[in-house]
Amino acid sequence: MSERTRRALAGLGVVLACALASPLRAAPDSVFLEELTSTELRQRIAAGATTALVPIGGTEQNGAHMVLGKHNVRVRVLAGRIAQQLGQAIVAPVMAYVPEGAIEPPTQHMRWAGTITISEAAFEAVLEGTARSLRRHGFRQVVLLGDHGGYQGAMARVADKLNREAGRSPAYRVVALSEYYRAAQADYAAMLKGKGFGADEIGLHAGLADTALALAVEPALVRRDAMAEAPPGGSGVSGDPRRASAELGREGLEHIVAVAVEAIRRRGGAADSSTGRNKP
Repeated sequence: MSERTRRALAGLGVVLACALASPLRAAPDSVFLEELTSTELRQRIAAGATTALVPIGGTEQNGAHMVLGKHNVRVRVLAGRIAQQLGQAIVAPVMAYVPEGAIEPPTQHMRWAGTITISEAAFEAVLEGTARSLRRHGFRQVVLLGDHGGYQGAMARVADKLNREAGRSPAYRVVALSEYYRAAQADYAAMLKGKGFGADEIGLHAGLADTALALAVEPALVRRDAMAEAPPGGSGVSGDPRRASAELGREGLEHIVAVAVEAIRRRGGAADSSTGRNKP
């Protein structure tokens, strides 16, 4: 190899390294708070984007066929779609650390590798601090979107506490959006039963319903080779994911978004955008 060729390849390597090291440039009209600059966010709030969605996920086992961050990915995607349809709404960063059981002795999902848990007191303190921070910056409605059942009560307690403090003031409210979780669980299970699937197959955790939603959100969340056989007892799976498909999941995602958007608008949150876009 000639010296000239070596220098050319070295230069190409520098260019590639710089390109890979550069962060992705998010559009200034993104609905995600963490993709905006502080100045861009301030301008958006001043222009009327005063509803903040707080997506709450969890890091927990989902059997051999689904990744530990399922809730985090799913709730971020859904929150983004909800914000787009609402108009004038911003999505806060996902809360990935949530109560998942005791550590010693391990209970609930903590019995399987990879689950991360925190106490309810710590969870409520972080949630409260998040809502207070968003209020300080000018958001008038903070909507808590909980993708996991174990902390729904804690969400409601935080919302009740902050709303009591605000009193009758219409300028600020915190909403623990129970409709979101109901749409993702009871409603979606009923939809699947209407298609002929049984409760034992639909399941309560990492079964058909959970897996179908994950496939619709992002196929890479699911290990298809691990779905070839029914999950064995003690696997942490409730249900049978083998017949799950992205097609089944898409209908569920659309329902969750529609229910959440309607519930938030019913409470007076965000503009009714005819374009389905946030306006900067």
